[in-house]
Amino acid sequence: MTRRLSSSTRSHTEDSIFLRPDEDPVWLDEPTKADKIRDRSPKKDLPNCKAGPSDDQTPQKEEVFMHKVYALVVEIHCWAALFVVSQVTGYWVFFLVEGNGPFSSIYKALQAIDFYLSFILPCHPIFGMDSMVLMREVLETKQHNWIVNGTAGVGVAICVIMVIHMVWKWRHRTGSLTTETVLLHDLGDRRQSVSRQPSFTLSEWTDAQEDLLDMDPVPQTPVFEFGTDTKAEVDAVTLTVTPVGLQERRGSNVSLTLDMCTPGCTEPYGYGAQLSPRDQSAKEYLRQGTHTLTPAMLHTRAMDDENLQAEFYETPMNFVDPKEYNYPGLVRKNRYKTILPNTHSRVILKSLDEEDFLSTYINANYLKGYGGEERAYIATQGPTVNTMGDFWRMVWQERSPIIVMITNLEEKNEKCAEYWPEDTVTHEGIEITVVSVTQEDDYSLRVFTLKCEGEERSLRQYWYTSWPDQKTPDKAPPLLELVQEVERAREEAPPSSGPTIVHCSAGIGRTGCFIATSILCKQLRTEGVVDILKTTCQLRLDRGGMIQTSEQYQFVHHVLSLYEKQLSHTAEE
Repeated sequence: MTRRLSSSTRSHTEDSIFLRPDEDPVWLDEPTKADKIRDRSPKKDLPNCKAGPSDDQTPQKEEVFMHKVYALVVEIHCWAALFVVSQVTGYWVFFLVEGNGPFSSIYKALQAIDFYLSFILPCHPIFGMDSMVLMREVLETKQHNWIVNGTAGVGVAICVIMVIHMVWKWRHRTGSLTTETVLLHDLGDRRQSVSRQPSFTLSEWTDAQEDLLDMDPVPQTPVFEFGTDTKAEVDAVTLTVTPVGLQERRGSNVSLTLDMCTPGCTEPYGYGAQLSPRDQSAKEYLRQGTHTLTPAMLHTRAMDDENLQAEFYETPMNFVDPKEYNYPGLVRKNRYKTILPNTHSRVILKSLDEEDFLSTYINANYLKGYGGEERAYIATQGPTVNTMGDFWRMVWQERSPIIVMITNLEEKNEKCAEYWPEDTVTHEGIEITVVSVTQEDDYSLRVFTLKCEGEERSLRQYWYTSWPDQKTPDKAPPLLELVQEVERAREEAPPSSGPTIVHCSAGIGRTGCFIATSILCKQLRTEGVVDILKTTCQLRLDRGGMIQTSEQYQFVHHVLSLYEKQLSHTAEE
């Protein structure tokens, strides 16, 4: 039997499904404290339960009634103001045509309104005692009386429309207001929690609003309103881990907030730190999450945007607590101040001074490949001017034969520094020389020669430029071709070669899509099935935020669906 956490214990931040640190889990299949108290109290027979509303419902109905009355009074005032304006305007035009001055006409028009008010309100005339005389003169005027008649007609029309509108609104707002009130009572706590600010916002950590995350945010596909407990149905047989909570959908770049602080954990993971219940829940999900798809299921799943979005938002992002990297001067080493490498899998650069953390640090993580292959990939941020030397140190240290770059140098702002030379350059004692440049339809291939301390190596850089900013590619075949080309190059590399380096701008969104596609293509060829959820979970265990948006998650499904059809077509031939 699977169990699901109650929504009241879910984290209300966007990028975690953790429990709040001051709460214990409340399972939906267990009675709540209020239920237990009611169970202990003596039960009473309720023979007349249909005779009238309960005590809890009575205040709600009274509140709805008062709300309706208040709204009605406000609208009556608005209609009355419209009536007065129309009548004053009409009489002002009449007196103006009769030869009076503008200000005199306004005064006489107000006296005419005074005459009408004397029939409704038992009070003294406001604008003088001669309103009766004035109205007698108006009625005796024959030349422009059509203006007076038209003004009166407009006033009558306004009154009739007002009455009809009020009656219709009173009768038809009953159901909607009652429903709205009940929903507000049921969801009040949750909506308040969404409005609460988490431990920090990205606007406090980044200098430019458009630098929030990879940056491929602002999803194009509509997603769910997660203010309720509505959950898309998933196959209970194939999805072995029941999600423990739904995340809030990311909004715009300006309003995007992330809960990256982990109460109860002040030391880096993997160094004896005590994980909080929130982290334990997330880590457990990422280790056990799985959803195996056969080819038929894959094709169906790729078209099911609703369930894919639900599955994506259930999966913890596993971002790093910035407190784990509280080192002076580290800000110069990170392109985005909140996208940090997970500590247990980060790449550590060799340095003469091992105690100098900055000299050993680079924003990069080792990632497992297909079948749990250790250090098959390195996911890293796009190098900056300050980190180009560190990047080439990593390339040489890890003996990487291939670099895959999936970003333009600039997309609204700088996404990556041009870390390669036109001809030859030296970084950290490593001489980098461009041997050849080949331009394909969707990517360019550069072949480098690296020399250091008398040793010479060959390096390939695939620069994929057909991935538009803040979106997913319009076509899947170019990405599939690049994945297959990189696989062939990897097979041709020397046996002593190290991981394939993949980067975009932040190294989580487009980078995650490429690595996941590469792993899953191997799984599909070898096993005939794919487990996209499990692969995503494994990537996020090693580097938080991999496959950054639900659109990218859907795109990976589309790419794998296309690849399976290609395999099937080839097999038939």
